[in-house]
Amino acid sequence: MSVAPLVAHPSLPSVYAFRGRIGRDARSGHYAVPRRYRLHLSTACPDGLRIAVTHSLLGLDESCPLTLLPAVPDCPDGGHTALRPLYEASAHRYPGPALGPVLSDDWSGRIVSTHARDIMRDLDRHFASGRPALYPCGADGGIEAVERLCDAIEDAAQRAGSAAADPEERAAAARTLLTALDDAERLLSGHGHALGDHLTAADVELWVALVQLDTVHRHHLDAAAVQRIAGHPALWAHARRLAALPAFGGRLDLDGIARRHHARCRGLEAAGSAVQILDWAAHARSQQVDGR
Repeated sequence: MSVAPLVAHPSLPSVYAFRGRIGRDARSGHYAVPRRYRLHLSTACPDGLRIAVTHSLLGLDESCPLTLLPAVPDCPDGGHTALRPLYEASAHRYPGPALGPVLSDDWSGRIVSTHARDIMRDLDRHFASGRPALYPCGADGGIEAVERLCDAIEDAAQRAGSAAADPEERAAAARTLLTALDDAERLLSGHGHALGDHLTAADVELWVALVQLDTVHRHHLDAAAVQRIAGHPALWAHARRLAALPAFGGRLDLDGIARRHHARCRGLEAAGSAVQILDWAAHARSQQVDGR
């Protein structure tokens, strides 16, 4: 399998991204067969949470089993010991950390993909029999635009709370963040979901971005910035509605998110840490009780 160089995170060494795809044609190698593929992920990781919510919405417990990884990786390089055999079987003398999420092929014992958005699309297109499509025909452009918007929110929030940036850089990043949130607010004005009246992958992307913003990045922002972030009523009401659904709130691992953040973060806590926007824990608890 061909792999492409990729830097997954600024604090991690250069690693390789596996970009195999599941297809309908048996000649593709990775054709769609129930229970052939397995997901390995942590829901404390944003990419892992996106995939896990998608997996729940599509009802794939039987057709594509899911193996949960620890919230905090157990290797000094940021990788997972449990994934090392898959990486070494998939790339000779693989030099980087064994990162999740991973879609693996149980038939070959190798990795198909480590690219979250490819994985989400393939799960929807090839295993979502009888379920409403999360990537409906004609929605590709809108979903990709929301993906870019969520990337902008993540990047700006990271820079706005960076201890390494000077005050002007942080202020500029905060303005960029608020502009991106304004754009997201407009998406939801007059609609039930990000792309209209039906839930799509765009809602999954936006919800995970808001989870990260409120449970991770908020801790490094000042209180005034958090108040401005909270001043997007349609956006946070949408996040609250989705968190009440089992596929969303039932996947929240708030303790894991906190432990992962503290294990990786080198920034300083700011006043915004005391200004929580949503009570995510209430939704996580209610879904856990309902799921018993």
